Amino acid sequence: MTSGVRADRPTTAAVEGRFARFRGRRVARVVTWAARVAGLLTVLSLLTPLLRRRLQPATWFGLPPEATLVGAVVVATLGVGLMMLATGLRRRKRRAWQLAVVACALLVVSHIVGRHAIVPTIVVAVLLVGLLLTRREFTALPDPVGRLAALRVVVQMLLGGFVTVFLLLLVRPSLLAGQPDLEDKLAQAGLSLVGVSGPVAFRAGWFDDLTAVLGLSFGVAALVLGGYFLLRSSEPRPARSESEGEQIRALLARHGNADSLGYFALRRDKSVVFSSSGKAAVAYRVVAGVALASGDPLGDLEAWPGAITEFLAVCRRYGWVPAVLGCSEAGARVWLREGGLDALELGDEAVVDVATFSLQGRSMRTVRQAVSRIKRAGYETTVRRVRDVPDDELAALRDLVSRWRGGPAERGFSMALSRVADGDADPDGVLVIATAEDEVRGLLQFVPWGTDGLSLDLMIRDPAVPDNGLNELLIADLLGACRGLGVDRVSLNFAVFRSALERGEKIGAGPVARLWARLLRTASRWWQIDSLYRFNTRFGPAWVPRFLVFDAVRDLPRIAVAAFEAEGYGGRPPALLRFLRRT
Repeated sequence: MTSGVRADRPTTAAVEGRFARFRGRRVARVVTWAARVAGLLTVLSLLTPLLRRRLQPATWFGLPPEATLVGAVVVATLGVGLMMLATGLRRRKRRAWQLAVVACALLVVSHIVGRHAIVPTIVVAVLLVGLLLTRREFTALPDPVGRLAALRVVVQMLLGGFVTVFLLLLVRPSLLAGQPDLEDKLAQAGLSLVGVSGPVAFRAGWFDDLTAVLGLSFGVAALVLGGYFLLRSSEPRPARSESEGEQIRALLARHGNADSLGYFALRRDKSVVFSSSGKAAVAYRVVAGVALASGDPLGDLEAWPGAITEFLAVCRRYGWVPAVLGCSEAGARVWLREGGLDALELGDEAVVDVATFSLQGRSMRTVRQAVSRIKRAGYETTVRRVRDVPDDELAALRDLVSRWRGGPAERGFSMALSRVADGDADPDGVLVIATAEDEVRGLLQFVPWGTDGLSLDLMIRDPAVPDNGLNELLIADLLGACRGLGVDRVSLNFAVFRSALERGEKIGAGPVARLWARLLRTASRWWQIDSLYRFNTRFGPAWVPRFLVFDAVRDLPRIAVAAFEAEGYGGRPPALLRFLRRT
């Protein structure tokens, strides 16, 4: 699609590309459900008593019982594998397609050899034909290191299970019947990995069960973990070049007034994809297989469709789940129209109009009292552009902030820059500093919102200072200094689910609204949901709705994990992340 074309007059190529994208999604959806049904029927063919009687040794052309049991385990594994592969097929991954073809071929052969029920055989055969006919729709690239990681994990798990069971057999010979030799114990340990009884007999039934469960657990773990690493989407480190950073700055210089979140595209942990014309871009980060963008696309509104098309193409190429955090209503409309995505209201952004803000009046009584109280305690503030602060003072502020937060990184992704007091990268930012007794006690950092606005990036204070109105003082003095800075509007914190909290407090609110508001207030014990809403309300802002854009409802749990991790509020446990990075 040509990026410079008006969004309301799409070209023929754009329409064809959109149709091909929707067709591919429908094909993937049909194949995904077919794989789930085929896998389920295969497993049921082994579990249903009537069908299980067909798995007698005679039906396997005279093969011994051990081979029949191994065959049953293989069939069950392939059936479960098909259901697991469905997720990869839904994301149109090439490797998932290849494995599904192999699994279907083996299942057709096993069904014929084992003389299974006719229905599972037909369903698997139809799925195999469908996979072959739609092979061009499955093009998503796998993780380049996934094959080696899968092999390593499978070998480690199988070897660990084999050694564990063998050592148990070796150290407790009194629980074994007779005197099995070393070869029998090795065979027993190996067969336990696939859930098959070996040549060793047991005196104690519990010991037989223990070794069987341990062996099969390691075998299943090898299958699951190997499949995960083989099919997982790549999670590359951000690789934005300096030239791309300059392109983003150029887009912000021309169109930065449109979105208060636009400047946060300059985070160093974000990658970027541009429209073919270079007039628009989407900045994103890949977390847990989710390509997480934030805010609206950058650049010319007429070129947004081109940037969205390129972003979705990248997501399809690597099998990532697309998602957008905090886009505006106008941005959500374009995402829905161009990408066929869906949207959910996420919350509201608090935007203060500098021209109408005043500490006078009854509505500002709480803020006015807090400001007066902390000024009497000896606090003073300074408001300066970052470029006007000396380098040595900037360095001292960076060290101070690092000590206050006790770590190298600040929480945030969609409305946080992840750096502070950087004169080279953010000269047009604004620092609001509170001091008492010649010591810095609190700091706010704002980033540019076009040429006449600011967006709150960082709000931090000395942990030893109680929350006695310091933040109110910093924001009030910033708003008072905005006219001298040429700033007409200021974006404060983002209030998640603000409208839900507000509806739940209204007279006559229904039980569902009250319950949802109560749950949100309970969640505020761990995340600042209600408290941020209350704090922002004190400044009389205009509430601007922000939306979460996603592909399918079933992706929301994964998107939530990715968003929490990106924002620094949880996500995958640190131990799991270390394990994944080692592989």
